[in-house]
Amino acid sequence: MTTYQHILLAVDFSNDTDFVINKTGDIASLSRAKISIVHILDNIPMPDTSYGTVIALNDEADNALLKQEKENLNTIGDRLNVPENQRWLIWGSPKEEICALAAQENIDLIIVGSHGRHGLALLLGSTANDVLHHAPCDVLAVRLPNE
Repeated sequence: MTTYQHILLAVDFSNDTDFVINKTGDIASLSRAKISIVHILDNIPMPDTSYGTVIALNDEADNALLKQEKENLNTIGDRLNVPENQRWLIWGSPKEEICALAAQENIDLIIVGSHGRHGLALLLGSTANDVLHHAPCDVLAVRLPNE
């Protein structure tokens, strides 16, 4: 069996994110894979920017919501020892951006949670299905514990 080399964890910052983070850490540890993380900003209006849809994590944010999203992503990145250049905060459609990033970064496993309440998770039924059918690699949908 081939082991995974590069895992992309797609997070939505729901209450169940810790469960998915732990699973990702376990899988990466077992296969000695590199981890990248992505959060898609589909719930914050995108300003007219000259730098595109990828948000630099080291830039100061004027928007309080954007600042919180950056802090959340960096907290997870620090917890999983993900280098800053492998932490992605992107405006757009979750299904499109996750698949595009996976292709761009030569990801061989995408990990997503299977339910939640906002952002990526709100759309996850259709997002997970679209990611599964359009991803250039394997997709693992982690079933989250019931409340």
